[in-house]
Amino acid sequence: MGAAMAASTSNNPLFLGLLLTAVIMVVLNRRTDAPWARAVGAYLTLALIVIIFRVALMALLGGRRDGVVLFTLPEIPLPAWAAGIRFGGPVTANALLAAGYDGLRLASLMVCIGAANTLANPRQALKSVPAALNQLSVAVIIALALAPQLVESLLRIRRARRLRGGAGTGWRAVKAVLVPVLEDALDRSMRLAAAMESRGYGRAVDSRGQAWPTSLLLILSLCGLVFSTYALLSMPELGRLPWAILGASVVGVMAGLHLAGRSHRSTRYRPHRWRPNDTILVALGVGAAALAFWLQQDHYAVMNPRTTPLQWPQLHGAMLLAVAMLALPAFITPPPATRTTAHRKKAAR
Repeated sequence: MGAAMAASTSNNPLFLGLLLTAVIMVVLNRRTDAPWARAVGAYLTLALIVIIFRVALMALLGGRRDGVVLFTLPEIPLPAWAAGIRFGGPVTANALLAAGYDGLRLASLMVCIGAANTLANPRQALKSVPAALNQLSVAVIIALALAPQLVESLLRIRRARRLRGGAGTGWRAVKAVLVPVLEDALDRSMRLAAAMESRGYGRAVDSRGQAWPTSLLLILSLCGLVFSTYALLSMPELGRLPWAILGASVVGVMAGLHLAGRSHRSTRYRPHRWRPNDTILVALGVGAAALAFWLQQDHYAVMNPRTTPLQWPQLHGAMLLAVAMLALPAFITPPPATRTTAHRKKAAR
């Protein structure tokens, strides 16, 4: 998440390329053999598609025609109601570079978020939600389990139909398979929910007369978050007031969740313990994002190189420091436990 925040502040291709290299290196060195850990290739493919689509859209419909002309596309005249839009015409290197920089920034955001999804175990992460969100975490875990169960049920039912001589294609096959698949997946999800409740996801409500004050605090804090975010994006004349409201709203939300959690008594099955390595990882991510925001404020031209006129992107020493901070988890964290490692431990015992 810190890498994603750092990537959102810049469209410098050198900085973004180094940042992506650091993120991918961490993923390749610290991913497990879980199913969700194999999706890094899909995120990289999607990021490449985003860059190509952004550049192609600029070449076809881009409004910037100044700069070094690389080639000229056949221009199609558009009706009067489409005034201001040009389809085809001269394509300049300045416009393509600007589109490529913007596409690279969006692609970097997608890869960073995909890296977080690749490295994190969603079910393990949901163990650490506040007690006030206990029931929500139960619903999310059931939803996460539903999609794999649908795929598994579909394959099993289609195989059973082929063994019985049923039709493998056509609308009749879809209707015959759909109901058993949904019934089987929902039945397994209900069994999962019952197992979760029996293993510590149940709760007992302890009413202490704090329901309406806590709800009011959460509602006001969430409204403050919405207003302060909107003011930061569109009302710069307010100065530091939106930042003050944002800080107070964050504190209010945390206090509201804490108060709401005190009225729920819930147990956790093998909770994830916070270790010194976790603190170091958070500090590295926050530090890299803080460096990027500082560079955007004091060295905007370096973080966002101009394309008119064409300029070679530059690197700042703080950029290299931020990239190094994002690459450190590949070396300072313990290797992940894989199925092969688990089998070796069992064999040694």
